[in-house]
Amino acid sequence: MTSSIKVNPVAASRLPEVDMDNVPFGRVFSDHMLVARYDNGQWQQAEITPYQAIPVHPSISALNYGQSIFEGMKAHRSPEGDVMLFRPEENFKRLNYSAARMCMPQVPEEIFLDGLKQLIALDRDWVPTQEQGSLYIRPLYFATDEYIGVKASESYMLCIFTGPVGPYYPEPVSLLVSPEFVRATIGGTGSAKVAGNYGAAMYPDKLAKDRGYNNVLWLDAKESTYIEECGTMNIFFVIDGVVVTPNLTGTILQGITRASLIQLLKSNGYRIEERPVSIYEIQAAHREGRLQEAFGAGTAATVSHIARIGFNGYDMVLPPVEGRKLSKWVGKRLADIKFGTGDDTFGWTVKV
Repeated sequence: MTSSIKVNPVAASRLPEVDMDNVPFGRVFSDHMLVARYDNGQWQQAEITPYQAIPVHPSISALNYGQSIFEGMKAHRSPEGDVMLFRPEENFKRLNYSAARMCMPQVPEEIFLDGLKQLIALDRDWVPTQEQGSLYIRPLYFATDEYIGVKASESYMLCIFTGPVGPYYPEPVSLLVSPEFVRATIGGTGSAKVAGNYGAAMYPDKLAKDRGYNNVLWLDAKESTYIEECGTMNIFFVIDGVVVTPNLTGTILQGITRASLIQLLKSNGYRIEERPVSIYEIQAAHREGRLQEAFGAGTAATVSHIARIGFNGYDMVLPPVEGRKLSKWVGKRLADIKFGTGDDTFGWTVKV
């Protein structure tokens, strides 16, 4: 494998066709994508090509047996016009963690990180301003063997594509607790970013939306008692001034935004508890007036306020966003680091 990346640029950009002030989330894609293939026991030369359809056979392992993982990242534009990635090395590590769990070859750093920077540099004009949003980055890694047999594939494709996005949740969200369905079990793939995790969640998510909620709040599979995460983000609660979030048990995605918020809060003197969080504890805290805030954290969702949580026919309505000092502060502090409007004392941002 060579570390050089071939570039086949578009003849003309599609950017003039896009209204960057009105971009729906996940519907518009930038001019280029990075493609790298794994064949014959080694990675082949990566290439940046125009964004386009990928021809695949119906027999490939990813379609038949779900050997597919992905990542979610963002690039942001500073007031000075710099384009910055947020903790890309953490996404690289998590991609390879997921790959190991799914019996897929490790992706080399020179393909993922170097290729990503080159791709973003080529499409830097697609990165919106802070007022418009950010550039969402989707690394997708899947098996491509043409074989109807249950075994790990011997060939793979990594594709990284991007697109400008606005807010994933423009308004505070409502969550419905799902005692009937589970997202993950101990020994499963819950801590990896596996495509099948999201496919299995779509039916419960639809049922929640049919009842007027935005998403599902998952409970543990064993006791149906302990909160794990929302379908699109990790979750935090503020009870009596203490920030509480479920601990990582192997069934919860190791969120990069989650880890960043914990570090930010701890470094500013906030008390953080990572521990099992019972839905009954949250319900009791709400009834007693001690549940002050609840918010989600994720790359797409960033820091999203939770307006209400439905459980067993009871709606826990949270206080108005205007009075939520902690989540508003940490959300702004994180945004300031990402967009270069505040000091990055942790060295989290990488200029492209």
